[in-house]
Amino acid sequence: MTYVVTDNCIKCKYMDCVEVCPVDCFYEGENMLVIHPDECIDCGVCEPECPADAIKPDTDPGLERWLEINAEYASRWPNITQKKEPPDDREEWDGVAGKFENHFSPEPGEGN
Repeated sequence: MTYVVTDNCIKCKYMDCVEVCPVDCFYEGENMLVIHPDECIDCGVCEPECPADAIKPDTDPGLERWLEINAEYASRWPNITQKKEPPDDREEWDGVAGKFENHFSPEPGEGN
């Protein structure tokens, strides 16, 4: 099992999860984070830290697509090990439907 970042992270990108991860398995895209499934040790400390409730165990129903997305972009984006400031408009995006289809960016983030 691993944890995955889902679409509610898009444009919220709080990054509280990055601070608590003991194995630094988060990777940064332009407007969201992902978890590298082969690096995640399934400790679960990141899940309750996410204010947007965007981190879920991959065993939850319907998350197969998100496991694939996390795996793909973790191999393309830079690793992030320190929390940065989230976007100023993050609260406006929390809970907005259709974020992946309308706002996902495959571009990498700044990394460390």
